[in-house]
Amino acid sequence: MSCWMPQCPALSMCRGLAALPITCLERAKDLKTRLGILLHKPELGHKAGSSSKLQLGSRRRDSSREVLEWRESFDQLLKSKSGVNAFHTFLKTEFSEENLDFWLACEDFKKTRSKTKLASKANRIFEEFVQSEAPREV
Repeated sequence: MSCWMPQCPALSMCRGLAALPITCLERAKDLKTRLGILLHKPELGHKAGSSSKLQLGSRRRDSSREVLEWRESFDQLLKSKSGVNAFHTFLKTEFSEENLDFWLACEDFKKTRSKTKLASKANRIFEEFVQSEAPREV
């Protein structure tokens, strides 16, 4: 899919998401800002102490780095399992999670090599997301 915004400053963010309503993208930007604010909260930082606390702090720093990458690139969020989960949770609040599910199904379809599986996946995508009156129509 191509970008539906002619002067889109970040075409890579728009690629594959043309089906999402503009309000959803605006809310995603708001979520991105909120996640960034959470990163600066002191309780997310590392505390000195036992080795288990040290490991927990290290995992939090790794997660913080990952979330910071999401701020830089929507593609990074989509490459991250926890990023996709967070975005999916957000989309549920907007009653539009079928858009992400459709995109994920299409990405899985593109990776499929078996012709038998391709036909089966294409049919499932069509029936679930594309055909008129589909249960999760996009």
